[in-house]
Amino acid sequence: MCALFLGAPVQWSWSFWDSHRGGCPAQSPQDDTCSSVTSAKAAVNGVHLHYLRTGGGEHAVLLLPGMLGSGETDFGPQIENLNKKLFTVVAWDPRGYGHSRPPDRDFPVDFFERDAKDAIDLMKTLKFKKVSLLGWSDGGITALIAAARYPSYVSKMVIWGANAYVTEQDTEIYQGIRDVSKWSEKTRKPLEALYGFDYFARTCEKWVDGIEQFKHLPDGSICRDLLPLVQCPTLIVHGEKDPLVPRFHADFLHRHVRGSRLHLMPEGKHNLHLRFADEFNKLAEGFLQ
Repeated sequence: MCALFLGAPVQWSWSFWDSHRGGCPAQSPQDDTCSSVTSAKAAVNGVHLHYLRTGGGEHAVLLLPGMLGSGETDFGPQIENLNKKLFTVVAWDPRGYGHSRPPDRDFPVDFFERDAKDAIDLMKTLKFKKVSLLGWSDGGITALIAAARYPSYVSKMVIWGANAYVTEQDTEIYQGIRDVSKWSEKTRKPLEALYGFDYFARTCEKWVDGIEQFKHLPDGSICRDLLPLVQCPTLIVHGEKDPLVPRFHADFLHRHVRGSRLHLMPEGKHNLHLRFADEFNKLAEGFLQ
């Protein structure tokens, strides 16, 4: 779900990246020798996908954002602070989100599968031989599907705020965020700046309709049947004060992803990787090494 909906809103603007490029020369997207952040697009599956890239480590890590999310809005502390000697970090904007427009975002019943294929194909286009995944919320669902569908390509995975199915309780939560005019101004502003109010509001409504499709499938499944296919080491992180994704979803993932670890953050909400960025980054780095 949206990075800026819960807890303290965090915005990482393009001026942030401009001011944190230091003295590095201009780079091509393939130049990973400097710790600066590059912004580029790649042609993948008929669309031009935007991504941010930083670091020069041998271990490629893809950051997958949540609903209405992008690398710019969702992963500032990770792009800035994950170890750039160990990792090459890529943060992508799924089609229709962030700067991966056109096309406008839509939500067919296979939109998570589509995102998973786009994400993996992007990393293959960028010539990475294998990749680890850090997926938040919707991005966590996408990561689960990608790991299940492409087991030989995914090395490790960290997910948080994700769910494999939709319940009636979940749909009540989703309806609570449908009308963005009821969001606080502090929460709305960054997304309005990125998308414009009309696209932001329309896409949020479409997302609610899209995610509620799964409630009508057997067991409300988004990807329940794929969980046993995940082979990579998996760390599931859950904020115990997450108001959007109840604890039972994390427990279900832990039970059904073979060999997975569950780490609970007692004060964490949905945006735990932003609110407790240092703790989260240390946890993720330790797991990925």
